[in-house]
Parts: sequence; structure tokens; C-alpha cells
Amino acid sequence: MSRDGPVTTLTLDRPDRRNALSPELMSRLADAVRDAGRDVGVRVVVLAGAGPVFSAGADIGWMRTGRDADEAQNLAEAEALRDAFETLDTCPKAVVARVQGAAIGGGAGLVACADVAVTSDETRFAFAEVRLGILPATIAPYVIRTIGPGAARALFTSGRRVDAHEALTLGLVHRVVPADGLDDAVREAVDAFLAGGPQAIAASKRLIRDATATLHLPDLGQRITAARMSEEGREGLDAFLEKRPPSWAPSNDS
Repeated sequence: MSRDGPVTTLTLDRPDRRNALSPELMSRLADAVRDAGRDVGVRVVVLAGAGPVFSAGADIGWMRTGRDADEAQNLAEAEALRDAFETLDTCPKAVVARVQGAAIGGGAGLVACADVAVTSDETRFAFAEVRLGILPATIAPYVIRTIGPGAARALFTSGRRVDAHEALTLGLVHRVVPADGLDDAVREAVDAFLAGGPQAIAASKRLIRDATATLHLPDLGQRITAARMSEEGREGLDAFLEKRPPSWAPSNDS
């Protein structure tokens, strides 16, 4: 975390793991977002990822460890992730996502929680959970609200990747720039927020949440836990770790 006047930058700082998301990382992120939200001197929060990739999604090492965990532990970890997304989404301060390289699964979910997302033109996005036999439950409300149910259905069920320009068309991001212009574009987004009244910005964010409250389902943690503990979810993770197609997918030599 760094501070420059009214702007706090929160950086996912696991570049060696492509900023993969774990319950521990997301818990620290949630705490930092809550601190920024309470700080009257903070006007804008910038969410960034260290290294060449914004976030490659869930930490496979954590998923491997959780493969044999019991339902209670899986549910507790799912709820920790959900709390982080909800905390970011409900932050009363303006949130700008600075996105580069790739934003996959939960990484794309973080992008959907931002008020403005600025990305470099080489970035790729995907909700690839179905290819692991699981589902994007914890991020679903934020993504569906951002890109709509039709686009979410197409991406959630196919797991296909989209480029930055398609993400812009879908509304997942709001500006696409060359990589060397990313920081300038982020500064422009920050300056636009600083020109608005902080209380009005917070109230506008509450207005949008209230208008879309039906998307906030109470059992998202249970849904992802059930998927991870299912036979299909276990097979999907095993296949990924073993670098082979899962049992439901065509083999490479077919």
C-alpha cells in the first residue's frame, strides 16, 4: 500500500505467482480497503497488480491444499474471498483498477468491482472456472451487474478468453490504452474522481448497489464450496495440475 495525498494505491504483490488470489491475500486486501474507506483524507483507491500480470485468479496452490479440506474449512475460505470482493465493491471511495497482462477468474472479478477500470491493450480476460469443473460464484454478482446477464452467461459457461477491446465493448473495462500509456490513463481517471464531491460519489455508489440489490445472493459461499468438493471439481483441479485435459474435454490427439 502506498499513499500520495488523497490517493491510496493497493498493489497485489505476488508477481512470482502472477498475483494469484488466496484467502490470506484477499483478507489483507479487504483490511486495506476498509482502512481506506474510513480515512477521511482518502478520496480515491487505485487497485494494481505488481509485475506483468494484474491477477491470474485463484491460487492453484491454495486450491490444491483445499482439495482434501472439509466442508467447513472450504466454506470459511470461500466466505473470506466473498468478504474481500464485497468490501471492495462497497468501498465508499472511488476505486480505479489498473489492469495489465491478464485478469482471470477472481482477477476479473476485482476489475468488475472497480468504478473505473483502465487496461492496456494486450490484456486478456476470462472467467475460466468451468474448465476446472467449478463456478465463479463469489464474483458473479459484481460481474453480472457490470456486463449484464447475457454476456455473463456466454463467458461463464464457455470460459473463453476475451481481449481488451472486447472487454471494453462488454463494459468490463472503461478505457483501453497502449501499455506505455497506462499510468497516464489511470491518473486521468483519478483526476476525474477528485473533481467530484466525495459524499456525492459515495452516495452514487450506494444508489447503484441499492438498485441492483437482488443480485446479492446469500449462499454464494455454499455454491462454490459444493462445486469445489464435487467429483467434477476435483477432476478439474487434478487435470490442471497434471497438465492434461479433464475427463469431459476432448483429448489433444482426438
